[in-house]
Amino acid sequence: MGFLIRIVVNAFAIWVVTLIPALQVTVIPFPPGETLQLVLTLLIVAAIFALVNTIIGTVIKVLAFPLYILTLGLIGLLINAFLLWLTAWLTSWWSWGLRVEDFWWGVLAAIIITLINWVFGIILRPRKD
Repeated sequence: MGFLIRIVVNAFAIWVVTLIPALQVTVIPFPPGETLQLVLTLLIVAAIFALVNTIIGTVIKVLAFPLYILTLGLIGLLINAFLLWLTAWLTSWWSWGLRVEDFWWGVLAAIIITLINWVFGIILRPRKD
């Protein structure tokens, strides 16, 4: 259940990022491109992003642990941007999916996605009685 909530929150965060035209991050829905297809595309892209973040992101974060210490965690911003770019690259094989036009705007988009995930993580955290 937690993974599904994570996918929905990621889809919402990616959708919010696509609403900011300056970031040059877009989601191209699969044909015919109606609202339902856009929502399904966002959910699929969010699932791919969650899997990339879980599998590849964990390996990169473990290997880059000395850089986390050296940069006081700021390398995490670049790693998250790389994972977003990797998700866009994986979905570029189809005629639909995530498109990130510039890496540095992708860094800012990854920061916004991280902040939205953080806020929803605090709100949706299970309460301890």
